Amino acid sequence: MAGPLTGVRVLELGSFIAGPFAGQLLADYGAEVIKVEPPGRGDAMRRWGHTLDGESLWWPTIARGKRSVALDLRDPDAREVLRALTAEVDVVLENFRPGLLASWGLDHATLSKEHPGLVMVHVSGFGQTGPRATDAGFGSIGEAMGGIRHTTGDPDRPPARAGVSLGDSLAALFAVIGTLAALHERSVSGLGQEVDVAIYEAVAALMESTLADHVLAGVTRGRSGATLPGVAPSNVYPTSDGSGVILAANADPVFGRLATVLGRPELASDPRFADHQARGRHAAELDALIGDWTSRHPAPALLEVLAGAGVPAGQIYTAAEMLEDEHYRAREMVLHLTNAAGHLVPSAGIVPKFSRSRPDVPVPGPALGAHDDLLASARRRARSAPSGT
Repeated sequence: MAGPLTGVRVLELGSFIAGPFAGQLLADYGAEVIKVEPPGRGDAMRRWGHTLDGESLWWPTIARGKRSVALDLRDPDAREVLRALTAEVDVVLENFRPGLLASWGLDHATLSKEHPGLVMVHVSGFGQTGPRATDAGFGSIGEAMGGIRHTTGDPDRPPARAGVSLGDSLAALFAVIGTLAALHERSVSGLGQEVDVAIYEAVAALMESTLADHVLAGVTRGRSGATLPGVAPSNVYPTSDGSGVILAANADPVFGRLATVLGRPELASDPRFADHQARGRHAAELDALIGDWTSRHPAPALLEVLAGAGVPAGQIYTAAEMLEDEHYRAREMVLHLTNAAGHLVPSAGIVPKFSRSRPDVPVPGPALGAHDDLLASARRRARSAPSGT
């Protein structure tokens, strides 16, 4: 079946994670994504992470559903082909350093003269304007400047990082949101526009009330390990089988249900725990009570009891648990893609799910230049274009 973005054509320029992950999501939703790669080695993501038989295990996923064409954009002739190709697409998605496309005469202001409906989506470390616009910026720098590194980890240790490329992925999500918003606006105005995503801003947008807390409450959020100060119970609790269970019962009605499950219904009216603020002040006492109970039961039994009582809880999963979980299977959250070497590569499913315009299972990332035939019409137009255009 066709995905909801069927009929939208996207030209993906750039490499690494932020831009290509946005391209992956657009392809997941049915857009035709044409990825431009340098001849010879292609996108660096073809070699990143763990490899098997010379191919990255990441590549089948981050390039899934895309088409690959090879163009050396350092070559002026190749840039003319790219210019002609932009006339055939709705969206140009790029994550080069700001200013590079303009130096090649491939900026939005130039391209939109011939293609006024073109949407150009930029993903960069610091955005297209401002004093640091042209500085090199990776996801880790965006995570630091966006504030999330300062709040991640244990309070007695230096800032930690998530185990995935969080800054890049957040920027990709905002790039997709911006693309969809610009395409919707174009359906009204008939005009394209530029979408400017900065990685540090994508991170900062998730930082809740940290700015207001600092200015108006005099509180600068810091690192608090597995808990959020003032929010209880919401922590990782021990189990008798050695695994951990996360339990979140910080809302008053939910805490009442948890107290009943604990066999201590009186806790719900105890002044120390009777409301959100009180539980926050006495979080350590409450965690000790809950931990004493959870440590006497294995995780599966705990999860069954808590689910039956309507108390949100979940086990901390590794990849092994994700692959085995029946809910993951029921929701088709593990796809299996056959890569170029013939290996079956597990891949995260498409998010969100669509009730009617449901996309097909994507094909894995293509071989470099596998779809160079898509350049044929662009090459003809580039050859016939007047000199200097």
